[in-house]
Amino acid sequence: MRTTVTLADDVAAEVERLRRERGLGTSAALNELARAGLTRPHSGQPFRQRSVPVGLRVDVSNVADVLDTLDDDDR
Repeated sequence: MRTTVTLADDVAAEVERLRRERGLGTSAALNELARAGLTRPHSGQPFRQRSVPVGLRVDVSNVADVLDTLDDDDR
């Protein structure tokens, strides 16, 4: 598959390092890094959303109403 991507500076530097170090082409280096990321073990820690009470009593089932209420509080 041929596509165009924009790499972050640190990723581009790692692709270039790997390319020079192993004598690979850009595509081969990028594929190797992508595969390494795919096989990396997961941390095993489930994501847990933390929340704290902030004193607002708002029905959030209608986002537009919530935004209106919050805008009214600013005035």
